[in-house]
Amino acid sequence: MVVVHKKLREATSFNPTKKSYSMEIANMCKKIKDDKITLPLYQRDISWTFKKSVDLFNYQLFGKAPVSPISINQINNENLVPQISFIDREIVDNSGIQADHQSVVDGQQRLTTNFKAFINHEDFRNIVLDVSRAKFRIIEGAPNDSQIPVGVLLNEDNKLLEDYLIKKDLISSLYPVLIQVRSKIHSYNYTINIAENLTEDEQIEWFEILNNAGSRVTTLQMAFSKLKIHNLDIYINYTKPFRDKVRDYGLDELFNPFTTNVSYPIAALNPAYEVLVKQKIHNNNYAPIPSDTKEDLLIKLEANKLKDIISLTLNSLETTLNFLSEYDLLDKLDRIDFVLYLVGYFAYNSGNPEKSISDLDSLVNWVNNTDFTNQSNSIRRKIFTDLLAL
Repeated sequence: MVVVHKKLREATSFNPTKKSYSMEIANMCKKIKDDKITLPLYQRDISWTFKKSVDLFNYQLFGKAPVSPISINQINNENLVPQISFIDREIVDNSGIQADHQSVVDGQQRLTTNFKAFINHEDFRNIVLDVSRAKFRIIEGAPNDSQIPVGVLLNEDNKLLEDYLIKKDLISSLYPVLIQVRSKIHSYNYTINIAENLTEDEQIEWFEILNNAGSRVTTLQMAFSKLKIHNLDIYINYTKPFRDKVRDYGLDELFNPFTTNVSYPIAALNPAYEVLVKQKIHNNNYAPIPSDTKEDLLIKLEANKLKDIISLTLNSLETTLNFLSEYDLLDKLDRIDFVLYLVGYFAYNSGNPEKSISDLDSLVNWVNNTDFTNQSNSIRRKIFTDLLAL
């Protein structure tokens, strides 16, 4: 006799797709603003480029098929995963999480893009709807009369658009069409796929199924996200400033593929860890390379010690970028490894300025003569050890 497992019968008793529904962009943005839609703690920071955001605005306006659904875990009972707000990633107090609270498992980038326009966020100051070219685009400098800032056009307050057009003496010529654009995007419906009261593991499994062709919730990402509980957001306090500094010097193209947005900065912490925790005792497997990241050790540190490591690393990054700029070496870099290794060098020599200054010529030669292409991890580790010996 064949025995049918009870789990199979239980699985056929419910269909989660029956709970899907639609929600307008404007309504979702209002809920985000009121912390009624939040993010689970493990979610990474914002990863979309401005171009990706512009592409979304254009698709929502011109696309002939709907944007893919948003996946939400609805919290009806006890909140099993700490929640954070959009953009500033502040912890949401459990007392504010009422029945039917919604936590975004997949869709953060799309929701954040629309929300930034809704609140006229500073990040989007150079994104406009160009009415003459019939598209959203990125501009440099002040917008002309045919270019309407997206944060004005799609702002929660319609009066902001009216006042803007009146000031520009464009109310009669542009208001009718702009109000139609605004109405279409604000009323654009996203399908919301709902699950209820998922555990953290169940949410992560769902996220990874949804993103099987893209990024996954890595061990590194999970480990550092949870530091937020201790008032340290690795994304806001470290990886974003790290990327911003690199971008300011025109090296952001070296951060590819996306997964390196986190792994490169985390790898850069290794030398500062050795300086502040290991008293400058260097081991080969502490090189500033992604395969040597020490998240398991870092998350066990007291928050203040980790903040010291972050501070030393960011200061060393600033020193590195200044050095590369001063000696006209930025254009010679074809890999981020040069930056990471020099960050490590300056971290090790942060308390010995005479040595780091006297050896600048040696560092210039090192940049000009080092080749990271197709090198094994063991060779890359040796390159860093040799650099420290300069």
